[in-house]
Amino acid sequence: MAVVTGLNERIVIVGAGPAGIRAAETLVAAGLKPVVIDEGIRAGGQIYRRPPDGFVRKPVELYGSEARKAVGLHGVFDGMVASDDIEFLPQSSVLSCAGRVLYVLTPMGRREIGYDRLILAMGAMDRVAPVPGWQAPGVYSLGATQIALKAQGVALGKNIVLAGSGPLLTLVAYQLLKAGAGVAAVLDTSGMRNQLAGLPGMMSRPALVLRGLVMRANLGRLYRAGVTITGIDSDDSGPVSLRWSDAGGKSYRTACDMVGLGWHLRAETQLAALAGCQFDYDRDWAQWLPRADRMGRAGDNVYLAGDGLRILGADGAELAGRLAANACLSDMRLTRADSTEDLRHLARYERFARAMTRAFPWPAQMIRQLDDETIVCRCESVTAAQLREGVTLGGADANRVKSLARVGMGRCQGRCCQLAAAEIIAESAAIDPAEAGRFRDQAPVRPLPVAAWTRDA
Repeated sequence: MAVVTGLNERIVIVGAGPAGIRAAETLVAAGLKPVVIDEGIRAGGQIYRRPPDGFVRKPVELYGSEARKAVGLHGVFDGMVASDDIEFLPQSSVLSCAGRVLYVLTPMGRREIGYDRLILAMGAMDRVAPVPGWQAPGVYSLGATQIALKAQGVALGKNIVLAGSGPLLTLVAYQLLKAGAGVAAVLDTSGMRNQLAGLPGMMSRPALVLRGLVMRANLGRLYRAGVTITGIDSDDSGPVSLRWSDAGGKSYRTACDMVGLGWHLRAETQLAALAGCQFDYDRDWAQWLPRADRMGRAGDNVYLAGDGLRILGADGAELAGRLAANACLSDMRLTRADSTEDLRHLARYERFARAMTRAFPWPAQMIRQLDDETIVCRCESVTAAQLREGVTLGGADANRVKSLARVGMGRCQGRCCQLAAAEIIAESAAIDPAEAGRFRDQAPVRPLPVAAWTRDA
């Protein structure tokens, strides 16, 4: 039996955002030709998403202060594609992973891609929390709001309310205002006391804090901290108002025709689970995150990078991509660059991120106090009452409640509802969310057309 080693090994990178681009660049510099798979038409990921050809807005208008970095990353990746240094599969989605084989849906049909080593740079998606009325059309995540603006130059409403917490809330509001969109209110569930408590730790990256404060200042009186979201009122056309109360308990109703919700980010971990990675509940981030060493090794020749491992933002993702690729090279006994400096910077970024979780916490209490009629799982229309009944009938195991109430069985496979469901299960059973466990991941990790899957590429 032939032994596959060194330069003969096939390395596959899933994700062409900052982490995937830097991982590919590192491997190419070592003389390897990795396969890179991404769902986008072109590389960049969510943070540096690229608009279609002919789009008239300039990079500085799309990416702000990050424009130079975005253009640089795009250029690095495009150069590797043009030089045939990588095999790039755009518009392709990895739907399953088993036995060191990836099952990929490409524009031409189904394709099976074997690998010797796998780098997952899957990034993250919005972390959303249910509020009464959020199932109405016209209620989007902050990320979807930003994608529409970046990719198509479209504001999804004329009178927009943004609600949630975390840096993305301020950033999206600032970008919408700069583009000339109508923003009625920016409502942050984190109070100023929390934000000030997290500030000393966040000063490990002072330039980033200053940039955020400047954006916040531009929001002026639109921004309100320490609010409680009590509900969204809608008619047949979509939202008409958002109800909320301030830190003092005074109630308000803000007219709107679109609502954007988001509480920072949730790591994309489905493929990591199918590839055999283990998970730990991270109390700071209030979510399950994959277990890996500082270089991104997660076992069985699987390496993790970017926000799918540690939610450290675009700069941290670039470092993590290089580290994962260097771990790969080291395990293959090939020459690699010294990672000491990258690890030092990564530790600083992690201090910043941990402090940010204290400044902008997950609204656990708001979720636990939802009334019974509130829909928690939008895909399957599962209410908080049905989750609580599931705990009564079957106990506090998340997967048992899932089988009884169908929470997490819809189109998103629990991406949008799992964390909120865990809070309600924990509240009903008087346990910690970690004790409820996490939903089992199943293939396919994305919905797919059956006809396309039966056609071999």
